[in-house]
Amino acid sequence: MASSQAYLLGLLILICSTSIGTAKHMKYKNSTLPVEIRVNDLLKRMTLAEKIGQMTQIERKDASADVMKNYFIGSLLSGGGSVPKPQASAEDWVDMINDFQNGCLATRLGIPMIYGIDAVHGHNNVYGSTIFPQNIGLGATRDPDLVKRIGAATALEVRATGIPYTFAPCIAVCRDPRWGRCYESYSEDQKIVQAMTEIIPGLQGDVPANYQKSYPYVAGKNNVAACAKHFVGDGGTHNGINENNTIIDYHGLMGIHMPAYYDAVYKGVSTVMVSYSSWNGVKMHADRKLVTGFLKNKLQFKGFVISDWQGIDRITSPPGANYTYSVQAGVSAGIDMIMVPENYVEFINDLTLLVNKKVIPMSRINDAVRRILRVKFIMGLFEKPLADLSLADQLGKKEHRELAREAVRKSLVLLKNGKSKNMPLLPLSKKVSKILVAGIHANNLGYQCGGWTIEWQGASGNITIGTTILDAIKATINPTTNVVYSENPDANFIKGNNFSYAVVVVGEPPYAETNGDSSNLKISDPGASTIQTVCGAVKCVVVIVSGRPVVIQPYISSIDALIAAWLPGTEGQGVADVLFGDYGFTGKLPRTWFKSVDQLPMNIGDKHYDPLFPLGFGLTTKPASKS
Repeated sequence: MASSQAYLLGLLILICSTSIGTAKHMKYKNSTLPVEIRVNDLLKRMTLAEKIGQMTQIERKDASADVMKNYFIGSLLSGGGSVPKPQASAEDWVDMINDFQNGCLATRLGIPMIYGIDAVHGHNNVYGSTIFPQNIGLGATRDPDLVKRIGAATALEVRATGIPYTFAPCIAVCRDPRWGRCYESYSEDQKIVQAMTEIIPGLQGDVPANYQKSYPYVAGKNNVAACAKHFVGDGGTHNGINENNTIIDYHGLMGIHMPAYYDAVYKGVSTVMVSYSSWNGVKMHADRKLVTGFLKNKLQFKGFVISDWQGIDRITSPPGANYTYSVQAGVSAGIDMIMVPENYVEFINDLTLLVNKKVIPMSRINDAVRRILRVKFIMGLFEKPLADLSLADQLGKKEHRELAREAVRKSLVLLKNGKSKNMPLLPLSKKVSKILVAGIHANNLGYQCGGWTIEWQGASGNITIGTTILDAIKATINPTTNVVYSENPDANFIKGNNFSYAVVVVGEPPYAETNGDSSNLKISDPGASTIQTVCGAVKCVVVIVSGRPVVIQPYISSIDALIAAWLPGTEGQGVADVLFGDYGFTGKLPRTWFKSVDQLPMNIGDKHYDPLFPLGFGLTTKPASKS
């Protein structure tokens, strides 16, 4: 009996010591070791299937815990509007993400997945989050510190839902407002875009002194991995057509579209997303010279390169015409993680075949996986793979909404103030008998926020929690002032009401990407007729809610005051703050305002430069007296 007990005890000691020894030898699990040692150790242990799984990013709707486990999937994403359920809470998000993550942790090596989302102007997919002004508005602020603070607030709200990675910022240099993504660009001026890369240390945290240059960095659980996009030249496509060809020489590409990537990489950006567009006929998703030769080798970027949604499919025309070739071209160009996002089995099978046939060398696969693992280790995903609710109270937080309101105030650009310099209309008086608020954008939160808000294309109406411009006006004026709202009043209605003045809020409907491409840049009907009717009958200030300059010259003579409000987001109170003089106007045009679309493309420095309002234009006012 005693001898059998001794045997069992010895066996137990042997098993325990073997386990301890195994754990000790699994360097990748040792958080005290340098990242590169951990990456090398894990990479040596991985099979080809596990490596290719790491290179695969799929949409959450096509995922399950079993899919994550069986295919060793390395990343998930939410596409625009892809949520656990309508008006999902932070807890709903965390529970969903952890369910997927547990599938990954159940694999042989337990490599955690990284979840990404388009938090491009706040955590814009999520109900109740703070929606900041779109990038074009932030470009009007000329305030990199403000943008950095917005990055930090956005990171907290993204982390509140258990997500550690955002596909932001877009550092495109929009050279033609006809482009449907122009509002995602800070400016036509690359220097302004470069300055706004301060959002990266806001999202990721400040890179420590003496940190390795071009090496990805994420400070901790309050920060997220960022993604500079879309590499490179996406804002310079011919005629502003989305995903089109950027026709420009090497000097022009480097001088206009590349500078912000120097800044992004220098600031430790973790990932870079490749553009759908082409450069002089070569698809960026297949451009090895730029992706590997320039970004990875010349700029020495050490994070991972990710494709856009079905980006490799679009290497061929029509998309997906030769998928195996697209996989070969995209991975060979230097793309490390492929946003599949649906047909992951076909992608995995094709890439496996290409490697086994030695069409794609194992060294290319190892480079891709090394970069992905590097970012995951730097983020602390191996130490803390599961999300929690410790930051749930950050979602839509009061302080973040105040920050967004500040951003709105600073983004407004005053283009005209009075029909003569001696008779300014702004700031408006809060204490008058009756005012008219008109226009279909005055009381529409969805229109205020634009695309990439709750839904991919955005939507109309009360799509989330926020303050419309109409609500903001009502909250700001004197209680004795009667506010009358009419979307599109007729002249008789206006003449019969004896209004002191009118605020007309018009602009564009929400849109995203190709759906926003426009050859005419007209404001939505009945916006033009609303301006003409109202401004022909009463003193008026026109507020343009749009993602870019729009046609306004035909109506400008009838307008007393004109404001470019861009797409301000949920905090419409920021508009009223400046309209009524609690704060002064300080914003400057982030891009040229054309007279006619026939002039386009037209940017500062062009020989034919003849704008309605030039880049950098913006009248200023001082806050009204508080007496």
